Amino acid sequence: MSIDWTALGQVAVVSVGVTVAVVAVFTLGVLGLARAEGGRTEPAGASVAGRAQAGLCFLACAAVVAYGIYLIVPQFH
Repeated sequence: MSIDWTALGQVAVVSVGVTVAVVAVFTLGVLGLARAEGGRTEPAGASVAGRAQAGLCFLACAAVVAYGIYLIVPQFH
C-alpha cells in the first residue's frame, strides 16, 4: 500500500482553509446581527444593512455546508 502524501497534504490544506473561511464568514454574520441590534448610537440604515449582511453571510455558510453534504452523500450524485 502506498500513500500519496502530496494529495493528503493538499486535502489537509484545503480543509483548513475552507474551515477558516467559513468561520470568518459566520463571524461577519454575527457582527451584522450585532450591528442590527446596535441601539440608538447607530445610524438609521445600519439596522437594515446589518440584517442584510447577516443574511448573506449565513446563506453563504449554509451553501458551503450543503455542498459538503452533497459531496459526502453518494445518493445525491
